[in-house]
Amino acid sequence: MPARPVAVVEGALAGHHLARLRDVSTTPDGFRRAAHALSTLVLATALADLETRQGTVTTPIAPAATTVPARRVTVVPILRAGLVMLQPALELLPEDTRVGFIGMARDERTAQARAYLDSLPHDLEDDEVVMLDVMIATGGSSAAALASLRAAGARNLRMAGLIAAPEGLAVVAAADPDVAVTVAVIDERLDERAFIVPGLGDAGDRLYAEPGGR
Repeated sequence: MPARPVAVVEGALAGHHLARLRDVSTTPDGFRRAAHALSTLVLATALADLETRQGTVTTPIAPAATTVPARRVTVVPILRAGLVMLQPALELLPEDTRVGFIGMARDERTAQARAYLDSLPHDLEDDEVVMLDVMIATGGSSAAALASLRAAGARNLRMAGLIAAPEGLAVVAAADPDVAVTVAVIDERLDERAFIVPGLGDAGDRLYAEPGGR
């Protein structure tokens, strides 16, 4: 099965917030604000084609037709950096949206991903499941997390991120060609340490001002 094409968010607003994320002089507070804003733009694109159902509400003047999501949505950030995309997702989505968590860590020596947490809601089969992964570098963490979601029953599965490397997207496409992926930008490549080039450094460190961040 051929993989779905990756959707890339374009435009001046996305470009502005991406530039703030890339800039080494951006403070952790500014980094979080830019990540929040860019996540909102990415998620709006990623969720634009949700299946819909029709209904009505009563306004102060008269009944009005509505178009709302047909399925419940579950969002699953990959910890820890994926947490920055969670609040924008919850702000966009209906009040009954559920949240799960997958914790993945990368061995800096081997660049291989390992899971340390898998906390997912039950009954994912009929939900729209949206996995949040800020940076798709080697693709190992993303592919492993997608496999966990499939094993938990997710059938309607999509993925939203901010920055991706071609190598990581290729791994995701090979592992799960049916997943719909939306990102803000596809960068040039991975370097010898498996960091995205030009990228933005370590997103987790820069979000939480730990050593190696700003």
